[in-house]
Amino acid sequence: MTGLIDTHTHLFCEEFDDDRNLAVIRAKEAGVTRLFMPNIDDTTIDSLLSLCYNTQGCYPLMGFHPTSVDSEWKDRLAKVESVLRSGKTFYGIGEVGLDLYWDKTYVEEQKTVFKTQIEWALEFNLPLIVHCRSAHKELTEVMSSYIDTPLRGIFHSFGGTLQEANELLAFQNFMLGINGIITFKKSTLPEVVSHLPVDRLVLETDSPYLAPVPYRGSRNESAYILSIAAKLAEIFDMTIDDIARITTTNALKVFQNAD
Repeated sequence: MTGLIDTHTHLFCEEFDDDRNLAVIRAKEAGVTRLFMPNIDDTTIDSLLSLCYNTQGCYPLMGFHPTSVDSEWKDRLAKVESVLRSGKTFYGIGEVGLDLYWDKTYVEEQKTVFKTQIEWALEFNLPLIVHCRSAHKELTEVMSSYIDTPLRGIFHSFGGTLQEANELLAFQNFMLGINGIITFKKSTLPEVVSHLPVDRLVLETDSPYLAPVPYRGSRNESAYILSIAAKLAEIFDMTIDDIARITTTNALKVFQNAD
């Protein structure tokens, strides 16, 4: 089978402190050949780099998550930028975006941080990994002025409507990230995804979060991406190998500097 790519995993987080190396091994045994790891904020940089620079097949991204935007955001973002500009190799800008689910206190600051990181993606010719929760309208408004630029990336953890999917797919150089949500019993995502072009989809786990069925409720990990691939194979009436081949090709269109 063609190697699978997990385009979004946080194996560097503390949830994996007891078995991180084993989780990487299990992913490889499941056929996952590349693990792309978006940073979260200034507090996770060291653990991210430690894992990625010492583990084959792990690719670090650098960015500042919208839920980390607080009263100290300027200093914290500056720390992330200094690492990005340090000469180290990164494979994308992420995880970035807007999140108005928990708190709307810093919505304008989130937009500023997001725009700054969009500019980084263009400057460094790196893909943008976009987080959006309860902020679709605000996000598309921010991104609208970039629709005709070379900006590329992934709309991570897509779980919206067909209309929202089509609005996002209007950004021609972006893919939709499909994760464990598509396996949930009451999810409407399978019906939405059935109407989407499979050549605009990539696989992700978002581990340690959003474990797919039959692992729902437990800690997620990259090896479980097989369950997501199997669900897509069912939806599109394809084999898992077909899904692996197509989504891996799609992912490498985004991560153009990944060998």
